[in-house]
Amino acid sequence: MTIKRHLRPRRLAIPGIVLAATGALLGSSALPPLPGFGAREHAPRALNILLMGTDERDSISVTEKNEFHAGGHPCGCTDVLMLVHLSARRDRVTVIGMPRDSSAEIPSYHDEANGVQRPSHPAKLNAAYQEGGPELTIRTVQSMTGVNVDRFVQVDFRRFIDTVDAAGGVEVCTTRPLKDSATKLDLAPGKHRLGGGRALEYVRSRHVDSSADLGRIQRQQRFLVQALRGLQARRLLSDPGRALFLTRTLLGGGRQGFSVNELAQEAVALGRLPASATEFTIVPISGYAPASLGIGSALTWDARKADALFRKVRRDEPLLAKGESHEPQDPPTVLGSTVPVRGSAYACA
Repeated sequence: MTIKRHLRPRRLAIPGIVLAATGALLGSSALPPLPGFGAREHAPRALNILLMGTDERDSISVTEKNEFHAGGHPCGCTDVLMLVHLSARRDRVTVIGMPRDSSAEIPSYHDEANGVQRPSHPAKLNAAYQEGGPELTIRTVQSMTGVNVDRFVQVDFRRFIDTVDAAGGVEVCTTRPLKDSATKLDLAPGKHRLGGGRALEYVRSRHVDSSADLGRIQRQQRFLVQALRGLQARRLLSDPGRALFLTRTLLGGGRQGFSVNELAQEAVALGRLPASATEFTIVPISGYAPASLGIGSALTWDARKADALFRKVRRDEPLLAKGESHEPQDPPTVLGSTVPVRGSAYACA
């Protein structure tokens, strides 16, 4: 498997980089030109983006941390990992959530801190970033999925809040009360338009019910669908100038490996997709990792089902057959959350 090398950016804090996926594809300037846009007649190819969200929170003020209940002690690991696949024809988007507490095998790597080569070892998936940043996270995901990662995206709390606000907020809906003791999320059944701060609470909440991180991943995916719908309704992506403004807001002034113009172009392409052309799922889970691994409570992927899932990604095939649809479980269960659904099933009525 070919491993693409990435420049390592400054670590960024992030709640859930779901809004970024509506048009954000950040990566490394060491990568070849972005395929599939502007030259589609010349053998376009699919694009795989790894969305990473770290738990670092140094980009927002103390006041904002208190107001949006975003304090706490970060571990420098990833709270969010989603693999986003853009089809070669850019007519389909597949989003696969990977629980942060998944059991993983971290590949061997050179530890820059002490100058030694560390052998491969078991750990939770979110520890890959803590040990070796985005490069090691990408290598770990590639080894687990067999999918080559072309780009990665990171967005901090500041960028998330500002971009949601610049888009006019995002409307979310729920059929049941959503309350979280940690983030203080408190939504009654119905529709709610969330500004950046409250959206931050929504995508970070994992204590709403017993579904824990699976429920949080599902809410992030629901948020992503609604964010895309809102951007489309306001024609913020169909206008290159507006798309460029949102992209600049999302990227901020920090060093990024993906040009603003390139990012805006992909945003315009995604802005034309209906929710029915998007697919969402969570990697299939078979149970818990054995205690003998010494990594704590961790989820084990179902090897057979996960391989079938990622084989479709590698072949640029849809997860759902034409006309096929499923209703998502809410709250999700270990088995129910891994059934692929169309984005239209997550959209507010």
